[in-house]
Amino acid sequence: MKQSAAERPDPTTQRKAAIARGAALEHTGKVRVEPIPDFDLDRTIFKTLEGSAARFVVTTRVGKEAHWDAAAAQAVQAEYARARAAHPLPAVSPELMQFLVSECDFDVEHADGSFLDHLYFCFEYTVQHYPQQSALVMFLHSILGTGTNTFAMTAEKIPALRNLMSPSDWTQVEAFPSVLRLLYAGPLRRELRDNAHRADAIDTISFHRVIDNEPITISGKDLWVALNYQLIHLVDFLPVANWATHQNDTSFILFRDLYDLLEKAGKREAHVDYTPGPTTRKMEGEPQGVGAWLTTLIPVSVSERMAAKSVARFSERIGHSLDYKIVWGAS
Repeated sequence: MKQSAAERPDPTTQRKAAIARGAALEHTGKVRVEPIPDFDLDRTIFKTLEGSAARFVVTTRVGKEAHWDAAAAQAVQAEYARARAAHPLPAVSPELMQFLVSECDFDVEHADGSFLDHLYFCFEYTVQHYPQQSALVMFLHSILGTGTNTFAMTAEKIPALRNLMSPSDWTQVEAFPSVLRLLYAGPLRRELRDNAHRADAIDTISFHRVIDNEPITISGKDLWVALNYQLIHLVDFLPVANWATHQNDTSFILFRDLYDLLEKAGKREAHVDYTPGPTTRKMEGEPQGVGAWLTTLIPVSVSERMAAKSVARFSERIGHSLDYKIVWGAS
């Protein structure tokens, strides 16, 4: 039975910990990570992934669930309850909520839950830890497409959706899927990293909207806001434990690189605490078969190239251009 956008799901313990503490957290020693019984990749956003090797790698990364130590879970729940009481979620307009319920299909997003579970996490995290920007953006961030060509609505419905949002929120919502793909593709990250010393010199950046390849141009200021939204988004894709072993998870690679970029540019505005874990590869509470273990040995550079090629293939299938152009001005 599909969830309704009007029904707020109860977050997982990992999500509750991130929201309560405003951080990307490793929970090694507090969880036992086990494969999801009868896991079906075709019930996730990765259902469009092709190639047996690629599907196997992704299955080993997402087809698992964390079983928490009871005391640790109880402690997280207490922290989360205090955070919720201090920062209740704002209401979404009835008209927009009706659109989401009647016009959109929020079927899948994560292996361990639905599209809506992820959207509500991003919404709630933003309320708590990025209050200077609109949390509504993160409730709608993937409505115009995920990175694997799944779409909650059709392009024909864009005018109706746009009319239900403020211009500033719409700017971020329509840009989000494109910025995510550009980050995975690589060149944008490299250009921004090479110019981190003049972060305020970006006049505009132009690229293409994922759902229909329409051109988009946003300001440099909006780009940095968009990258902070991306950082929050990536928190929800990090390994729950054993970070040293999962360094080559593509979302983890992108999170680390984006975090470092925002720090160097002096543009990290969202509160996301992050402390790199130990570098010693040691699996604790996460049994693996030989195949799954071998996937953890893929070099980070190779994993990153694989992700870039995958994004390029997904965009090519739907006629989406990954071209972009930054107009640089004076600092």
